[in-house]
Amino acid sequence: MATIQEPKVIIVGAGPAGLATAACLKKKSVPYLVLEKDDCYGSMWKKYSYDRLHLHLDKQFCQLPHIPFPSSSPTYIPKKEFIQYLDDYVSHFNISPLYKRTVESAFFEESTRKWNVKVRNGNSGDVEEYFSKFLVVATGEASYPFIPQVPGLENFAGEAIHTTKYKNGEKFKGKRVLVVGCGNSGMEIALDLANHGAKTSIIVRSQIHLISREMAYLGLVMLLKYSVPYKLVDLIMVMLSKVKYGEISKYYGVKRPKEGPFASKLKYGKYPVFDVGTHQKIKSGEIQVLPAMTRVAGGNDVVFENGKSHPFDVIVFATGFKRTTHNWLQGDDYLLNEDGLPKPAFPDHWKGKKGLYCVGLSRRGLYGIAFDAQSIATHINSLLS
Repeated sequence: MATIQEPKVIIVGAGPAGLATAACLKKKSVPYLVLEKDDCYGSMWKKYSYDRLHLHLDKQFCQLPHIPFPSSSPTYIPKKEFIQYLDDYVSHFNISPLYKRTVESAFFEESTRKWNVKVRNGNSGDVEEYFSKFLVVATGEASYPFIPQVPGLENFAGEAIHTTKYKNGEKFKGKRVLVVGCGNSGMEIALDLANHGAKTSIIVRSQIHLISREMAYLGLVMLLKYSVPYKLVDLIMVMLSKVKYGEISKYYGVKRPKEGPFASKLKYGKYPVFDVGTHQKIKSGEIQVLPAMTRVAGGNDVVFENGKSHPFDVIVFATGFKRTTHNWLQGDDYLLNEDGLPKPAFPDHWKGKKGLYCVGLSRRGLYGIAFDAQSIATHINSLLS
């Protein structure tokens, strides 16, 4: 087992959360080390996202600390430009993660008052041991792709993939494609498939809030700039949504949730659906809405909750991600729950005990990452001063 240097801070994860934390620590001259399980930083963006992906929020709510987006950038940043932004960010702050390093265990040693982090080096196969005074969990909300257990799925004659394997709808032209999941990825991939000539269906089984990007911008400005209570903002959002989209149960088979879009986001981490054109395709019948699937009957047939079955060539699972922090983080019964999300309430969700922190897990997107990273760097710097 190799023992390597002892930085003041170990950051686990080199996505936007880990990079933002590294940058903020660098600004305060605090030595750190970033460990990344993949072979690049920002891997969710670089390797596992679909081509037409854009940031759904205005760029002012999506920039990382200390480096704004160029004024020439579009309001809603496309994938390619966000990756370039990350490249420039890493270059500016000279961030050099150690890649293909999978954390196998991390625990706080009372005798040394340091975190002991054991890491599997994916290049050599060796286990490396690191020590630090502070440990930052920056593994992100989207860690490992999740596909639910569907009876008979293993016998499906077509192709079944997670959204992390989907790039665009070009190769699916003319094919019967079922999208499972009606969050933002599912809705946008359904739109992309329809635009590429696929015979597209989408499963909608839970209640959704449907809003436009412009509504989201208005809501965030009211919340963050003018401190309007979120309950009032939610009332306005729902009213605007009803005016623009009408009674959505007519098209989706589900009603809006009783709680507003911002309340749902803060309490349950459930994003509203930002409509970028899918609604019109559903309204026109170009995209078919189906209820929950119960099983794959064999061959290409999928059976649904209403008892009906339909044949498909492809199933795309837009069913989200699971976090595995609980598999390697030992001895923490305060900061993170079993799903790897913070137990403490906002705005103190980022701070654990014994030098443990988390960043980007507050379910507040890139805006939340910036808040967390700056809070953590300031707190660590104060403890070292």
